[in-house]
Amino acid sequence: MATKKKQTAKVSKAAALREKDVAGLQAEIKDLQKAHFGLRMQKATQQLSNTGTLSVTRRDIARAKTILAQKQASAAAAK
Repeated sequence: MATKKKQTAKVSKAAALREKDVAGLQAEIKDLQKAHFGLRMQKATQQLSNTGTLSVTRRDIARAKTILAQKQASAAAAK
């Protein structure tokens, strides 16, 4: 049951990202990268209590980059 809930959350994140345009996705990626950098610095200084957030943020960046690449490929194919 818990896995289905996690899958639904991932789908809703992806759906929310797909609604954004290319500029919005690029801004989202930049924000996520800044957040990930901050988390890495916290981990390096041993201030990060929940290290699982690093993995979640990294996956969110990958998800956003994948959707951005799909949008760019479909735009190139449409030309």
